[in-house]
Amino acid sequence: MNMQQRNVMEYLDKTVKVCPDKVAFANEDPSNDLTFGELYKRSRSIGSLLSSEGYYNEPVVVFMKKHPNAISAFFGCVYGGCYYVPIDEEMPKFRTELIIQTLKPRIMICDEDTVEVAKEMNFEGRIVLYSDAIKADIDDIALQKIRNKQIDTDPIYIVFTSGSTGIPKGVVACHRSVIDYIENLSEVLEFNSETRFANQTPLYFDACLKELYPTLKFGATTVIVPKSLFMFPIKLVEFLNEHKINTVCWVVSALTMISSFKVFERIKPEYLTNIAFGSEVFPIKQLRLWREALPNARFTNLYGPTEATGMCCYYKVDREFELDESVPIGGPFRNTDILLLNGNNELCKEGEEGEICVRGTSLTLGYYNNFEKTNEVFVQNPLNKIYPELIYRTGDIGKRNERGELLFVSRKDYQIKHMGHRIELGEIEVNVNNLNGIKTCCCVYDKEKDKIKLFYVGDPEVSEVITTLKDKLPRYMIPNKAEKLDVLPYTPNGKIDRKKLSTM
Repeated sequence: MNMQQRNVMEYLDKTVKVCPDKVAFANEDPSNDLTFGELYKRSRSIGSLLSSEGYYNEPVVVFMKKHPNAISAFFGCVYGGCYYVPIDEEMPKFRTELIIQTLKPRIMICDEDTVEVAKEMNFEGRIVLYSDAIKADIDDIALQKIRNKQIDTDPIYIVFTSGSTGIPKGVVACHRSVIDYIENLSEVLEFNSETRFANQTPLYFDACLKELYPTLKFGATTVIVPKSLFMFPIKLVEFLNEHKINTVCWVVSALTMISSFKVFERIKPEYLTNIAFGSEVFPIKQLRLWREALPNARFTNLYGPTEATGMCCYYKVDREFELDESVPIGGPFRNTDILLLNGNNELCKEGEEGEICVRGTSLTLGYYNNFEKTNEVFVQNPLNKIYPELIYRTGDIGKRNERGELLFVSRKDYQIKHMGHRIELGEIEVNVNNLNGIKTCCCVYDKEKDKIKLFYVGDPEVSEVITTLKDKLPRYMIPNKAEKLDVLPYTPNGKIDRKKLSTM
């Protein structure tokens, strides 16, 4: 980590001097491209506007379509000494209203596509059009005063995660945690000025950090992939080739959609050399297809929660795995420590399962205006009786294999008690994914009816799947209900939507 750096916008300050005319952010329409010079100017105009109108160290809602312009609005909020809160039309109306209710923001930046929707919201603050904000005169003196005042623990964004009570929780990240994350991620994934990212996730998730800030740091380029292409895997690969994409940091289901539909028999992503994946378990059968198709590419499994600024562990795939194995999450980034704690808050013994807990600079500041929830999971390190030290309890269960590599076992929520047995739903999924003709699957548990439900996409009929599973799993792990679907439902960031499946 560059200990001299204390503000994420220093990345852009330096890069704009080196390559002002290079495209920083793009989408499918070249007329929307933003060069580093344009990005710098627009961001500083927005920062100057916020400053001139008295907004400082407070949330600014950015409600814009997924577009390079939205990214410049984010950076404008940071230049102005505020923190950006991305929301999107994809979000259900009740969710955006809950977010606004939590934040009580005084200002929202919109574009022509979202402004009318914003006016219908239960929002009492000022709505500013992006097209007006970027015309504001840049006040270099005001922006320098803001920079001089800022410290590295000041917030820069809030992203909202799902809350177990149905109320979204706003995770507040600061300069320090993001700089720490970007420096370590960049070292692990070996980004450079030639890196061309394809952004997959919505901009209102922290996952997009993997592209946004390394683009600034290295003078790289990020191309926003149209969401519609993720329904058409051949067109998606054509898009990657057309834009000469060499690096993707995607959720697993976005990758398996390509491999499971035999796309590689027709077309391969010919420029792709750096593939990072996370958020879900990568079925070994699908990973093998990717590695066979791109034998010279690097594959890296990333793991980490939003509350630790995104990813905090990595594993560079360096060997073959058996179909019943899972890809390790490896070990922590530099300057991060992983504690595996058992039910007695002690370090797990060899081979023992425990909760994955994170300590280090990558920890975010907690949940916005929610000290109760923050204090439940950002807790005193139980191994440290000497001085105050926070760790984040992820709620994920892990263990170490014989090589000392960390393995993700399951979410605490995916461990169920059924017919008197403790079951990992992930173990059922691994066995289903390994069956011939299965493209993807998901297991959920109906607690009220005490039933395990299996949903899958693939060729075999339900009776064939259940019969085959009976040879592979004990009786108590056989799903009580199985259903073949044309497609699984996905959340906006591309993960399988388990919540929706549990209601089916």
